[in-house]
Amino acid sequence: MTEKNNLGHFARFGPATRNSILGLKAAYKHEIAFRQEVFLLIILLPIACYIANGFVEFCLLMSGIFGILITELLNSGIEAAIDRIGLERHELSGRAKDLGSAAVFVAICYFVLVWGYKIYTLF
Repeated sequence: MTEKNNLGHFARFGPATRNSILGLKAAYKHEIAFRQEVFLLIILLPIACYIANGFVEFCLLMSGIFGILITELLNSGIEAAIDRIGLERHELSGRAKDLGSAAVFVAICYFVLVWGYKIYTLF
């Protein structure tokens, strides 16, 4: 067992949180798409509070935005790992990046579906 495993569940919470914050800072600093999505969150959070009919609906609206953020973080991690391996073109590297991009696209489609339906029902 490594020293980290001997820390216990609560002792690992601090370092894990610190690593997560470093990851969020890195994504914000290096990924323009992530910055755009954070801006989207800042704009739509108060709108979701205003238009939602209850907590469950608010959570559904926010799930669309957070789904995009989560998927973008995973996609950025895939791209960073692939670029770390090498910048030369390889079929599997391209496929991995394309699949990550497709995941972001699916998350955006979910967002459009949820928010589109809510906006449609408002009018």
